[in-house]
Amino acid sequence: MSEIKLGDKVRDIHTGFVGTAMARTEFINGCVQYNVIPKADKINKMPEEMSIDESCLEIIKPLRKEIKKGNNGGPMRKAFRQRGY
Repeated sequence: MSEIKLGDKVRDIHTGFVGTAMARTEFINGCVQYNVIPKADKINKMPEEMSIDESCLEIIKPLRKEIKKGNNGGPMRKAFRQRGY
């Protein structure tokens, strides 16, 4: 099995469906599926996503740019102010 990362361009080996891996779902029985969203068409209509088993996917183009996992927003509010104390 290949190590698919979110953001990789993937293809279903059975149907030929091509898109970007946007979400990963792991079920309690061990089945792993990826939500794959195809590229938008010329009128920018939101395409339907498909959930495809990991074993049926192959990587076409890996994501080159790493997504920063850090401070993505402004400062956090203090907890006592959120609760109204």
